[in-house]
Amino acid sequence: MKHLLINKLKARGLRLTPQRLAIIEAFAENALLHPTASTIYEVARKKRAGISLSTIYYTLNELAKKNIINILEFEKMDNRHEGNTEVHIHLVCKRCKDIIDIFPRLFNPNDMVKNVDFLVTDTRFEYYGYCAKCRERKVRSRKGNRANPAAHKKQKDFST
Repeated sequence: MKHLLINKLKARGLRLTPQRLAIIEAFAENALLHPTASTIYEVARKKRAGISLSTIYYTLNELAKKNIINILEFEKMDNRHEGNTEVHIHLVCKRCKDIIDIFPRLFNPNDMVKNVDFLVTDTRFEYYGYCAKCRERKVRSRKGNRANPAAHKKQKDFST
């Protein structure tokens, strides 16, 4: 991922400064997580002393403008960043906020609009639900509450 991002950066006429390199390295190390700017900042500042959060935001926005990365904006959680700019689907866990990428084989948004006078310039497909880890946690929580009626009552009283 790191080398791919560096090559894209150079191909689009951007210089590889020490700050950008630290940001790209931090991004690449966390790419599967679709990192927030804060996550990238925490890693990048260990690589490059003195780097600021505003530099992180500025650089991420520049990379997005040049189509090197995508910024995923959300209403109810921090913006996330991804290096894969190809069309794909996101599965977003409503509990832990993990994002899973899915690449369907027979999916082409241009096929959907070829009989309509419409030019697709951007796409973003998301499904919201619960990942296996969070569903398992919920099942274990329910089982634990059945075994201990007092815990169930406390949980019920707390939620009202």
